[in-house]
Amino acid sequence: MTFKFYCVILFVTASIHLSAQSYQPAVFTDQNRLQKIAVAFPVIDQLYKEYAEKNHIPGMVYGIVMDGKLVHTGNTGYADIAHQVPANPESDFRIASMTKSFTAMAVLKLRDEGKLKLDDPVGMYIPEMQNMKYPTKDASEVTVRHLLTHAAGYPEDNPWGDRQLADTDEELLAIYQKGVSFSNDPGLGYEYSNLGFATLGYLIKKVSGIPYQDYITENILKPLGMTHTYWEYTKVPKEQLAHGYRWINNGWEEQPLLHDGSYGAMGGLITTIEDFSKYMALHLSAWPPRDDQELGPVKRSSVREMQYPWNIYALNANTKTAEGVLCPTVNAYAYGIRWTKDCNDRITIGHTGGLPGFGSQWAVMPEYGIGIVAFANATYARAGIINTQALETLLSVSALAPRQLPASAILNQRKDELMKILPEWNNAGKSGLFAQNFFLDYFSAQLKAEALKAFSQAGKIRVIHKIVAENQLRGYFIVEGTNANIRISFTLTPENPALIQEYHLELLSK
Repeated sequence: MTFKFYCVILFVTASIHLSAQSYQPAVFTDQNRLQKIAVAFPVIDQLYKEYAEKNHIPGMVYGIVMDGKLVHTGNTGYADIAHQVPANPESDFRIASMTKSFTAMAVLKLRDEGKLKLDDPVGMYIPEMQNMKYPTKDASEVTVRHLLTHAAGYPEDNPWGDRQLADTDEELLAIYQKGVSFSNDPGLGYEYSNLGFATLGYLIKKVSGIPYQDYITENILKPLGMTHTYWEYTKVPKEQLAHGYRWINNGWEEQPLLHDGSYGAMGGLITTIEDFSKYMALHLSAWPPRDDQELGPVKRSSVREMQYPWNIYALNANTKTAEGVLCPTVNAYAYGIRWTKDCNDRITIGHTGGLPGFGSQWAVMPEYGIGIVAFANATYARAGIINTQALETLLSVSALAPRQLPASAILNQRKDELMKILPEWNNAGKSGLFAQNFFLDYFSAQLKAEALKAFSQAGKIRVIHKIVAENQLRGYFIVEGTNANIRISFTLTPENPALIQEYHLELLSK
């Protein structure tokens, strides 16, 4: 190897390394974040109290998580009416379908260990599924990913699935042996399937060699310190177990608790607010992407993958905020998690839970680093309604800001270099700032005329503001003048070094 060639390799390697190191994760800019949201706690406490009373909920507990910690809890009513046991953050509630994300996380952990692939047909692991008859001859086989996203073509089965919790593996497999009734071909839509997640539980058992309960307990619950979380209600200390109720004829009627079984993977977990807050903290800790050491039981990238909107199923054009303001939302299903983006581009991820005797919901907003969870011991209690209202209230009262993305080194560099050629655009073609496409898409004379006119109308330049990064390679900045401001935005190429491929200049009146 010649010295010249060796130096070229060193230069290229160094350039790539510097480019990678220019990444800066998004950061919170608010000072005293906890103090800001604490102002809203009394208001939120009153919201939950009134909601529980209005909806005949015998016992309700809730908690707020911020920056990895359970920072506020509240409770109302009883976990056990007959013995007058108050509900509290240490009470163990059955959380129903909130369990699904634990099952999904276990599947991803097995994937990360190289023991399965998400696009494998599930029949590779469960022989009873190999000869299923699909609605059409050209249907694709049910894959692991289909089950994770409720896209397997199975029918929505909430009323039926809720009663299968204690079924055995043999009873689960019998459904496949007799033949599944499909609502549509796999991969063509969204339809909520408890059967699908029970099947994922059996898949975990087949791939790991141990029951899914043991795999999730050993690989997720224990590492997170969730020591008061159970699968079988008879193992919960009596003074901690929340009993389930239904409001009938102006009174609460206790509902029988189901034992653990093959369908527990879709809705069997029993846990406390204190324990579940640790799981919420894990989901929040996956953001932002960064170089820090991995500390969780699963990779941060896998947790973020869980939260991605893989199966978009609804545009709710008539959604309103708690104050009654129209705010359309887009809803999707991720892996065992629901995903929502509202009209303000705020993303919320989480899941509801409902079984005879219980209703629950958790929701986190990764961009804000906050989350909320509520458990209730009333049949299908709609905890998501009050959680949404509480989150809206928290953000409104606190005026909490989301994370802000610092500009990368290359964005700052290109901004400074761009300002050196504006507004005259002198020697722009020889500057080395612009990508091969740039002067084919933009014309030098027009660029110069536009810039000279805008800078003339802006007047004397007072300050050139910091660049606002939209991502690592796109952003904008404001040039503030005495008469008007100028907004300059640009996008860089995927080359290394990244060059300007797109540019816009806009005059803003004051």
